[in-house]
Amino acid sequence: MEAIKILFTTPTGLGSLAVIAFIIGMGAFFARMFARKMREDAEAARRGGN
Repeated sequence: MEAIKILFTTPTGLGSLAVIAFIIGMGAFFARMFARKMREDAEAARRGGN
């Protein structure tokens, strides 16, 4: 319980929380981007063009 208190109340904890949130957001962004690119490439291959 003390770790959660430190995470949300100290500057170091808040910085760590910001980094964690950024990494999760970046992962979601890249997952969506890669899925879109794979879908576009599959459609282009189906049409026979590059």
